[in-house]
Amino acid sequence: MTEGQTNSAFTPRVFSGIQPSGGLTLGNYLGALKRFADSQNSGVESIFCMVDMHAITVWQDPANLRRATRELCAGFIASGVDPEKSVLFNQSQVAGHAELGWIFNCVARMGWMQRMTQWKDKAGKNSQNASLGLFAYPALMAADILLYHATHVPVGEDQKQHVELTRDIATKFNHDYGVDFFPIPEPVIEGAATRVMSLRDGTKKMSKSDPSDMSRINMTDDADTVAAKIRKARTDPDALPSEVDGLEGRAEARNLVNIYAALNDQTQAEVLADVGGKQFSEFKPMLADLAVSKLSPISTEMARLMETPDEIDAILRRGAERAREIADPVIRQTRDIVGMVS
Repeated sequence: MTEGQTNSAFTPRVFSGIQPSGGLTLGNYLGALKRFADSQNSGVESIFCMVDMHAITVWQDPANLRRATRELCAGFIASGVDPEKSVLFNQSQVAGHAELGWIFNCVARMGWMQRMTQWKDKAGKNSQNASLGLFAYPALMAADILLYHATHVPVGEDQKQHVELTRDIATKFNHDYGVDFFPIPEPVIEGAATRVMSLRDGTKKMSKSDPSDMSRINMTDDADTVAAKIRKARTDPDALPSEVDGLEGRAEARNLVNIYAALNDQTQAEVLADVGGKQFSEFKPMLADLAVSKLSPISTEMARLMETPDEIDAILRRGAERAREIADPVIRQTRDIVGMVS
């Protein structure tokens, strides 16, 4: 498939993965999990993966990685992802990811990898001591997507570059072997809060690595903690505007409005039409009540699931079986295309 062609020859399929690095936040929920739960009813097959092989590009304590993988699975399910409607599994249970990742290592170019923003950010000045896996993992990410012939990839803005690399790899593979085998996947970036910002600094992304726990809402926080964090979130002294343009230059105000909009399935404009003119002393309790009503059932269900790890493991095994049913024919055809005897 050359540039400019469409994916019309391929069955529409959604793929997305999250790294099980522990500490799910509101950003993970609004930017990914909630969107996944909403999209699974669209009629398009959805495949969601806990990418544990990506997690070990930096050293992980094995017990912590197992717990984080199960916690992430619990987060998917508690957020509304139905493992009967969607394929839900962890990456390492499907060997095709690693095999196709190696083939794509041989397709991708060094220059492509060196340009990746996350490599520069994570390796920094100590790149000579970073793992080869950290450098090459965008090829594995491409394999995650293309192993299932996925046509659409829901991502945050900060992951768009990885989908662009996947498109480059698919295009080069198809060109090099004279085939129309891999689709050219489209990034899907939508919603009011695809990038949730810190409650302490509206210019920084909400992150589990921030030293201040008050900067984020954890998906395991209880109702009182959620409400307290929203009450203490940084704001400015002005009233909320009635129109979106009025949020310009007001990072913290925009962030809280975005969070409210995403939790309530509204646009920014719809929220501001309701709350324009209100002070934050009025708006924060509204946001706190909304957040608690939406998030408390999720944290409760996550806690229940984490008490039954065997239930989670059974769901992951069944998901991996379903994933292999899709992946195995793709990897067999890939081997044939590149000339491997099997």
